Amino acid sequence: MNPVEFADYWRNRYQKNEIGWDCGEITTPLKEYIDQLTDKSTCILIPGCGNAYEAEYLWLNGFHNTYVLDFAPEALDLFSRRVPDFPKENLITDDFFNHQAQYDLIIEQTMFCAINPNQRIKYAQKTSELLHDKGKLVGVLFNRNFEGGPPFGGSTEEYNAIFSPYFSEISIEPCFNSIKPRSGTEVFIKMIQ
Repeated sequence: MNPVEFADYWRNRYQKNEIGWDCGEITTPLKEYIDQLTDKSTCILIPGCGNAYEAEYLWLNGFHNTYVLDFAPEALDLFSRRVPDFPKENLITDDFFNHQAQYDLIIEQTMFCAINPNQRIKYAQKTSELLHDKGKLVGVLFNRNFEGGPPFGGSTEEYNAIFSPYFSEISIEPCFNSIKPRSGTEVFIKMIQ
């Protein structure tokens, strides 16, 4: 088994502040996607949320049916201190693959590239299970390879093969508004149940 499959690996990363993936704010692709959402009652999950800048942005913009999930309680503690009025019942400490609930929208930011690549099909299946009929999986994935990992990279072709058994509509497009360090290395995904 890969150490990324265990909560202790991620807990240690947060305890040692080894969170190089953390941008310190919501990234442009997700901000611009959220800015065009109009239904504030949308039930949203952000799995593997880390510092959850996306959840903070959603919360501050009236999306109060937003839930964050991470199996490192340190990540949720950091988020809770930063956004103290975010409801404690919307903070979920759990293994994503064990989670049971239903959502309209799942936002993918850094979880898919952090899990062991042999769990990617399981991830696609689980996101599909967690979504209501016509629910959406939306977010950003890397379109490049990395030495070692995490992060673990991939390609559009790989993502199509992984997700197509579980989603009826799949859009994977080059990300035109990535943050500068990730420019030219990301794709924006929108998948409908």
